[in-house]
Amino acid sequence: MNSQFKLASLTLAAVALLSACGGGSSPANDDPPPARGALQLGVKAGAATAAQIDAGTAAKGIQALTGKAACDVDVRYVYYMTRDPQGLPATASAAVLVPAGTAAQCTGNRPVVLYAHGTTTDQAFNMADLTNNQEGSLVAAFYAAQGFIVVAPNYLGYDRSGLQYTTYLNAEQSAIEMVDGLRAAKTHLAAESPVKPSAKLLISGYSQGGHVAMATQKVMERDYTSEFTVTAAVPMSGPYNLVTFGDYVLNTQVNAGATLFLPLMLTSYQKAYGNIYSAPTDVYQSQFAATAETLFPSKVSVSQLIAEGKLPADPTFTKLFGTGGLLTDSFKAGYATSNFRKALQTNTLLGWTPKAPVAMCGGANDPTVFFFNTTQAQADFASRGKQYPAFNLESQASLAPLGTTTAATLYGGFQQAKAGVSAAAGGGTAGAAAVQGAYHGTLVPPFCSAIARGYFQSVLAAQP
Repeated sequence: MNSQFKLASLTLAAVALLSACGGGSSPANDDPPPARGALQLGVKAGAATAAQIDAGTAAKGIQALTGKAACDVDVRYVYYMTRDPQGLPATASAAVLVPAGTAAQCTGNRPVVLYAHGTTTDQAFNMADLTNNQEGSLVAAFYAAQGFIVVAPNYLGYDRSGLQYTTYLNAEQSAIEMVDGLRAAKTHLAAESPVKPSAKLLISGYSQGGHVAMATQKVMERDYTSEFTVTAAVPMSGPYNLVTFGDYVLNTQVNAGATLFLPLMLTSYQKAYGNIYSAPTDVYQSQFAATAETLFPSKVSVSQLIAEGKLPADPTFTKLFGTGGLLTDSFKAGYATSNFRKALQTNTLLGWTPKAPVAMCGGANDPTVFFFNTTQAQADFASRGKQYPAFNLESQASLAPLGTTTAATLYGGFQQAKAGVSAAAGGGTAGAAAVQGAYHGTLVPPFCSAIARGYFQSVLAAQP
C-alpha cells in the first residue's frame, strides 16, 4: 500500500558519517570493531497518529483487515553493527515501530514482532520511512498500531549500510542481520522508550522476508537460546525450498520477476562463497555481463535500467534465456552440477524442526514465489511430527482452522479483491494479467498479514 501516514523527515546526518564503517576490515593498529548488534545511533524519527493510520488503511481499502488503529505509532530508527558474509564488520539500519498512547494495549511491556521485508531493488529502501515505504506502513498498521513493537531491519546493502551489495537469500547471513538488528533495537528501547519489549518474540516476513523469517527462527533456536526465546513464527509466501524452486524456474517455468531476482541472488552467493562464476560472462549474456554483478541494489529505477540496456526489455521480467535474455545457454546447460545449485541447496530451509509454533500463508496462484514452497515446507515439518497450518488464500478449507466465519470472510474478501483488480483493468485477458501482476506484491500481503496477526494473538492468548 502507498502510505498515507505523514511523518517528520528523518534527521540522520550523523548516520552518513557512520556508514563509512561498513563492509571492510580495519588496519591492525585500529581499535577492535564494535560487537555485533552494538547500537551506533538511535533516534525517534517521526510519529503517526491513530487517525493518520486509519486514513491510510481506509484509503487503501484494507481497514477491514487491519482494524482501526488502537495506538499512535512512534517511529524510531537504529543504526547498528553487524557482520558481512566474510565475518567483517558492516553497518545496517532498522525501523523500530513502537505503539504510543494511553490505551492499555499501547503501554507497558509489549510483544515484539521481528519483521523481515520483501525483495526490493531500491538501494534507498528504509522501513522507517513510512511516508514512502509501503511495506513499512503496512506493518505499522497491522502491528504497531495494535500494540506490538515492530523491529524491521533493512538488510545489508540498503539505506545507509556500508555494504555495496545485498545478502539476498543467504539464510545464515540473513539471520545474523536480523539478530543484530533486534539486539540494537532492544538497547535503544531500554534507554529511550517508555514502552518496552516484553519477553514474547514473534517472527514474520513476506516473500524474501518469508525465507529470512524462517531462517531466523531456525538460527535463533539453534544458536541463541540463552538470549532469545521465539514465541511463534509466521513466514509468508517465501521461497523455502530454494533448490527445488531453482530447478523448476530454470527447467520448467520461469517465475515472474526472475530477471530481477537472479542478479540479486548470483551476486549474493558469489560474494559469500566465491565460486559461482569465474567471470560474469560465465553466466550473463554479453550485453549484460559488464554491469549485472553490481546492478542491485540500485539508485535508479528498474525502468531506467531497462532503458539503458542493463536488463532485458521484458515487462514480465521472465526473459532469462535466448536472444535478448539475461543468462547464457551454457549456464542453463551446466546448472544441474553447478556451484549455484549447490548454493541453493545450502540455503534451502528443509530438514530442521522448529521448537516454537509455526504457521505459513500464501496464495496457490502466486506467479512469483510458487506455492509449492509452502506446501513442501509444511510436508517436511509433518514428516518429523510437526503439524503446522499452511493457509492458502485460494482454499477456504485451508483457512478452516481460523474458524468458519473468519475463513469465509478472508476467502471471500480475497476473491473480491482479485475481482476488483480485474474489473479495473477491463476484465477478460487484460483483467487476468492485472491480477497476475498484482498477486504477489499487492493482493496477498494484507490478507496474509491479517492471518499472521491473528495467529500470533491466539498463541499469546494461550500462553501465561
